[in-house]
Amino acid sequence: MSLATLLLLADGRLPSGGHAHSAGLEAQVSAGRVRSVADLDGFLRGKLATSALVSAAFAAAACAAPAAFAGLDAGLDARTPSPALRKASRAQGRALLRAGRAMWPVAAIGREPHQPVALGALASAAGLSPHEAAVAAAHGTITGSASAAVRLLGLDPYAVHALLARLAPECDRIAELAAARSGDPVDELPAAGAPLLDIGAEHHATWEVRLFAS
Repeated sequence: MSLATLLLLADGRLPSGGHAHSAGLEAQVSAGRVRSVADLDGFLRGKLATSALVSAAFAAAACAAPAAFAGLDAGLDARTPSPALRKASRAQGRALLRAGRAMWPVAAIGREPHQPVALGALASAAGLSPHEAAVAAAHGTITGSASAAVRLLGLDPYAVHALLARLAPECDRIAELAAARSGDPVDELPAAGAPLLDIGAEHHATWEVRLFAS
């Protein structure tokens, strides 16, 4: 395990465009569903059980077999009903791939892969394991929204990071579950969904004024 490399890949300061996305939180804040740290706790736990599990499984699978990117990319399309979320995922994948190629010789995986596929390919190029790719994916799924919550709601950043610390064991558990599936056929990988986030993303995409791209 290369802890320094894993930290580099999971670092929110990596110039991959993640800071421009709230991962669905902005729409939920606008709808009044997330107003406090306690609400954010429920939101992030929901993401861990759904989108984080899917993202981590696909990142682990892409790390294990980068050449299978086309099937994995199509599999993520099938698991992402919202066109707005598909667009956001591919925008982040493109930006992540650009950053990654400045650091490692990344395999050819298309011009605009989904973000988890790009993450898995980068992890493979960096010499990381499927489990480490899953950790980075699960971690990124919740930290992006947590950071956005501080900006959107003015929450105490210390309280938000304390929440992330409490969620760390669950994040690790999700990553382990995902990594254990890295060798499964694409159609057998996790497909947990969050319809409210899909609906929120479509509404969010129509806003003329918004702080985040998604």
